[in-house]
Amino acid sequence: MSVHLNVLRARGLSVAVGGRTVVDGLDLQIAAGERLAILGRNGAGKTTLLHTLAGLREPAAGAVELCGEALVQIPPRRVAQLRGVLLQQQLDAFPASVLETALIGRHPWLERWAWESAADADIAREALSAVGLDGFAARDVHTLSGGERQRLAVATLLTQQPRLALLDEPLSHLDLNHQIAVLELLTRRVRETGMALTMVMHDPGLAARYCERVLLVHGDGRVEVGAVAEMLTAERLSALYQHPLRMVEVDGQRCFLPL
Repeated sequence: MSVHLNVLRARGLSVAVGGRTVVDGLDLQIAAGERLAILGRNGAGKTTLLHTLAGLREPAAGAVELCGEALVQIPPRRVAQLRGVLLQQQLDAFPASVLETALIGRHPWLERWAWESAADADIAREALSAVGLDGFAARDVHTLSGGERQRLAVATLLTQQPRLALLDEPLSHLDLNHQIAVLELLTRRVRETGMALTMVMHDPGLAARYCERVLLVHGDGRVEVGAVAEMLTAERLSALYQHPLRMVEVDGQRCFLPL
């Protein structure tokens, strides 16, 4: 894993929602090849923080840097080449095929008025195959199930080939089999390409299994960030979720059970 470059850096970052500060003074560095999970209760501000890190909304205070440059000073097209975002909901306003939707990931790399090349289509088809959507290329996106549409969203992000991937609940609508398959796929891409990965997640056990560091968002301005072993304890998570949890370790894997 390559860790020599900070792909994303937040300095004194504060995030507010409806006049309420949900993140206060966050200092965060995410290196190339690193996997970070963001955990917190519903409404704690995880999505808002992710959007702020992506440059989709302005922070209340502080600054975000992408690949060593101030995010606000990077041209939008270059930002789209460097960072990919997977949102909670996918909106398909117009009819399009699965392949056409995946090819949206190549748009930041195209010159103005240029069409996707055969090489772009190959990248998209490889990504579709990686998420188990072989043979779906000609399907109308509106005919997909929720889980199939979510896997297409992951494929579109992989087609983009960003240096930084920010994913908001990437396991939504996925059954257990596809949850593990997607996390294994993302882990392989991180190792193969050095992509930095940040995911909003709900399952602390999966965060412990697939990430190296964790950011806990309490929703009242407090944040905690550190290694999995330090952050994912029954005591910290019970305080985070405001419900008692017990940690169980099986074959070196941690899981957390509500009491």
